[in-house]
Amino acid sequence: MNEVSSLVKADKIIRWGMTFSLILLFIQAGLLAFFYTKLPPVVPLFNQLPWGDDRLGVKYEFLVPFIMTAVYFLFNYLLLRKLYTSMPLVSRIIGITMLLVSLLSFIFIVRTLQLVL
Repeated sequence: MNEVSSLVKADKIIRWGMTFSLILLFIQAGLLAFFYTKLPPVVPLFNQLPWGDDRLGVKYEFLVPFIMTAVYFLFNYLLLRKLYTSMPLVSRIIGITMLLVSLLSFIFIVRTLQLVL
């Protein structure tokens, strides 16, 4: 298993994708920890719905995108380590996709915080 780990670490695409994803996850965790107590009881989360109370979510629902991204990161990291020896291209695609998911989650959290605070 150490051989796979060293191969994954040597691949620049995977290394940079997963590193930036992890950095974005830590920034999201810091933002959520800092601003969670300052959030109002309801937060506009469902922006695609018509105007009104349906667009609002309870304060703890604001944590869902971060939790989903963190679980997705962990699952993808384990998957790309398992697949790297047989399919390195798929592993690289997973790494890039993880970066995009983390970036979109980060943008969602920052834009929602800008809207509310």
